[in-house]
This record gives sequence, structure tokens and C-alpha cells, in this order.
Amino acid sequence: MTEPPRKRMVKLPTGGTEEGRTKPARLKTAKDRTASSQAWLERQINDPFAAKARAHGYRSRAAYKITEIDERFHLLKPGLKVVDLGLAPGGWTQVAIEKGVTEIVGVDLLPVDPLYPAHILEMDFTDPACGPKLIELLGGPPDVVLSDMAPNTVGHRQTDHLRIMGLIEVAAEFAKGVLKPGGGFVAKAFQGGETHEIIADLKRNFTEVRNVKPKASRADSSEVYIVALGYKGRSAP
Repeated sequence: MTEPPRKRMVKLPTGGTEEGRTKPARLKTAKDRTASSQAWLERQINDPFAAKARAHGYRSRAAYKITEIDERFHLLKPGLKVVDLGLAPGGWTQVAIEKGVTEIVGVDLLPVDPLYPAHILEMDFTDPACGPKLIELLGGPPDVVLSDMAPNTVGHRQTDHLRIMGLIEVAAEFAKGVLKPGGGFVAKAFQGGETHEIIADLKRNFTEVRNVKPKASRADSSEVYIVALGYKGRSAP
């Protein structure tokens, strides 16, 4: 006797691609999570750039930010030396390697899984010993300095602002101290962050300075990137 067909307990998928779902997904449980943590996780699940990153093997959605910047300004090329500040989890370094960069060093406070052929330091970039160590590992002055650094926020607006500005300033000073003439610098900043003094200083030291908001930066984020091109050398005023 033939058995009746079994009823499916789970519906088959009805849409979507490897890069995302057709409908927003919600986490089934919020146990032991704060409301903000729950919202962040749901946003990550439904974010199209996060989905693309997972599908294409990038360690973070930030890979698409530096990809767009590079497509506009052509910073990353085979044969160049590159420093990646605040590289964790490694998305920017992955893109640089894909672009043919084989001489690259990076640093972050957090541990980062190896990314051959990059040299990776687990270290505080503000430590005075860090900069010289990066240049030693790189084997000479870089052509490009990238900085996606952002401080841990404490929820106090003025304190957080000062921390953000401090990291931009220290990254810019490092870049001006080590770049080859003609080199480029990219740094994360924030709209309304009163970066005019930093930008004015960069304009004295680079031939072109631009503010860029990549499509991969969330629309509700104040995040922007400062792109400085054509470093004039340490003899600039």
C-alpha cells in the first residue's frame, strides 16, 4: 500500500539572492539582549552590503567603502606600499590585496586573523613605538595611509567628539610624517565633527582634499571619509 505524501513542516524559500533576502528578517528571540543590541543585529541581517560581504567572502561591509573610494581616486595599485590603521576585521586590507598590493602593514587593538601577505600588529596605534614598527615591517615609506579607526564611544557627546577628532589628528600627523611625495591618505571622519582645521591643514600638505560618503556608509550615519591626494612632502608649510 502506497503511503500518502508527507506534509512539509518547513516552507521552501520563495525569493531572494545570495546577497540578501527579499523581505526584512527579524530575530526570533531577544533573550538577554538590550533593545539597541537587538536593533543592531536586525539591521546587520537585513543590510544589503553586509549580505554582499558575507556572500563574497569579505570580513566586513567596510570593504565596499574603500572599494568605492578606490574606484574614484585610484589609490591602490600593484607595487605600492600601504599602511592600514584600525584594520580589524580586515576588509580594507582584503581589498588592497585584491587590487595587487603585496606590501601592506596594518594595526589594530583587536586581534585579526592573518591575511597573507599583510603584516598585522595587535597594538595601540597611539603608542609612540607603533609608527616606527609599522614602517620597519613595511620596509620603507608608504605610498598610501588608510585609516578606518574609530574610538569606543562612552555616550557623552563632547567626550566622544574629542576622541574621534583625536584619532583623525594622530592619523593625519602620522601620514604627513611618513608618506612618500605624491602619496595619498584616507581617514574616517563624521559630519558636524568640526574637521575644518584638519582639512585646512591637509590642504596645505596635499594637492587635493575631498569629503566622500560612500554608498556603503549607512544613510542614517554621519560617517564620511576625508581623501587627501598628492602629498607635497615634509617641506610643505
